[in-house]
Amino acid sequence: MKYSFLMIFVLYAATAIGQNADSLLRELDKTIAQREQIHQAKLARIEKLRSNVKSLKGEGLFEQYVSIYEEYKSFLYDSAFSYAQKLHVLAVASGDPLKIEIARMKLGFVLVSSGLFKEAIDTLMQVRSTKLPARERFDYLYLMARACYDLADFNRDAYYAPKYATQGNAFIDSAMLLMPENSRDFLQIKGLKHLHLRDMPTARSLFEKMIHDFDLEDHDFAVAASTLSFIYLYTNNKALSKEMLIRAAIADIRSSTKETLATIHLADLLYQEGNIEKAYEYVKISMEDANFYGARHRKIQVAAIYPIIEGQQLGLVESKRKILMVYAWGITLLSVLIIGFGFIFYKQFQKLQVAKGIISKANDSLTETNHQLGDANKIKEEYLWYYFNTTADSISKLDSLKKSLELKLTMKKLDDVKFTVDSINIRKERDDLYHNFDKIFLKLFPDFVQVFNSFFNPEDQIVLKEGQLMNTELRIFALVRLGINDNEKIAKILDYSVTTIYTYKTRLRNKSILPNDTFDKQIMTIRAI
Repeated sequence: MKYSFLMIFVLYAATAIGQNADSLLRELDKTIAQREQIHQAKLARIEKLRSNVKSLKGEGLFEQYVSIYEEYKSFLYDSAFSYAQKLHVLAVASGDPLKIEIARMKLGFVLVSSGLFKEAIDTLMQVRSTKLPARERFDYLYLMARACYDLADFNRDAYYAPKYATQGNAFIDSAMLLMPENSRDFLQIKGLKHLHLRDMPTARSLFEKMIHDFDLEDHDFAVAASTLSFIYLYTNNKALSKEMLIRAAIADIRSSTKETLATIHLADLLYQEGNIEKAYEYVKISMEDANFYGARHRKIQVAAIYPIIEGQQLGLVESKRKILMVYAWGITLLSVLIIGFGFIFYKQFQKLQVAKGIISKANDSLTETNHQLGDANKIKEEYLWYYFNTTADSISKLDSLKKSLELKLTMKKLDDVKFTVDSINIRKERDDLYHNFDKIFLKLFPDFVQVFNSFFNPEDQIVLKEGQLMNTELRIFALVRLGINDNEKIAKILDYSVTTIYTYKTRLRNKSILPNDTFDKQIMTIRAI
């Protein structure tokens, strides 16, 4: 992950520092949430490298061990130490002097990182640095300087610490001769020297230039940002110090660096600001990282403030618990009152619902009655007209028939009388009666056939012949809709036996998708227009 662009905001947006710190803390929390995922990805990467070891020999095996060591060196001390030793064994077996010195340097780096300063210096002193190429000699001198500086910081006494710092400065001076000015490595080691000389303005400008001018990977950025944070804090710029610590902590997590100080220093700073909860959260992560890596001096550093922050966190939790107890009692009392009022409201609501139900039923009944009255009025109007019209037509036909028969009888034309009587077609008259009934009924209930068919599955629905308005089955239930339920009356009207009417009704009810006992009720719901 590259970080060169981040310093622009840090250096020139001072007015938004507080808000930026809060935003960075949220980003840190999101990164912490991904911590286990990042950790597992690191282990998978290492396992992939280790799985290829068996197929390698000689130079290839040495380079593979170097790759595995690089993954472990700031991640897990024991494994890094083990692979540093394997590198040394391979180097000795190869007889290559450069590989031997590289293996010793890598072992020395692990020992410095774990806090074994004497062992680290003893190991590094065996390196014949004058035989090393420029790049490796620079790495050696920088590592010696770091060992001296770390030992000085660890001792923090008035006698030995200055000596170690002076030795570190000497190694830095030699290392600077091997790197071009304004290169990344040159800026870093020169800034480190001025830091230990307590020349903070120069150290600050060098580290800021390094971050601004170069694209740093996560681990390198974390080291530079953590150092800058110390410089800002030393010069009483706590806001910028806090920001750089947060950025360093984020970078350490992203690079799966367990040998780190950024999180513990951030926890300490937040504790001083009174943010106990966050301080406790981060100090636990610091302790987990220190225990995982196995660095003795880091465990000591974390242990120095862990109990203090934990004690404050426990006190805060206890204080919150007491407040919560007060709230709980208050909420309990309020809940009892609410339940009491709720019970009263519920009873009143039940009564209201009962009354509402009675009113609703009454309204439904009234509406249904109104519909029925409306339907009855329409039926009366249509069928009264039909009755008088049909009766008048029948009287007219009877009168014509009477006059015709009287005339023929007077004239003793008995054959003509018989012909006239035979010409009367009762079947046609009945069909006309049904046809007129169908027309009047469908005028009142135009959707009757469609709605009636909706009570059946498609294969059981009634399909009328061309020109047919209704058939016998439809007329039976049309009469039911008009309020004629008696089978005898229906049989008489349609000129069928009572048994036939009953059979029609039963067969249709059984085919319907509706329950038998509700079929007639649904027929009555079909409305007149």
